Amino acid sequence: MVRTVSLHTDIPDNRELHITLPADVPAGPADLVIVVSAQVIPRAKTFGDFLDSEFVGMWKDRTDITDSAAFARHLRDEAWRRSA
Repeated sequence: MVRTVSLHTDIPDNRELHITLPADVPAGPADLVIVVSAQVIPRAKTFGDFLDSEFVGMWKDRTDITDSAAFARHLRDEAWRRSA
């Protein structure tokens, strides 16, 4: 029988772990595999991040858009019609 038990922990500075397995894990010989992966916690995006993104100014060189607010409103109206 192969059983996978996932336990999440923080590794302390002394690198010692004490593991208590669930009660339904049978006693006896077993092979343990420890996978160490860095958990990347994404940083919250800010308005500054948005201003630095590729989205701001992506249409600045378009000569066919004379009124950007009207153009955006038209795109939203079309999107609403397609989803209805």
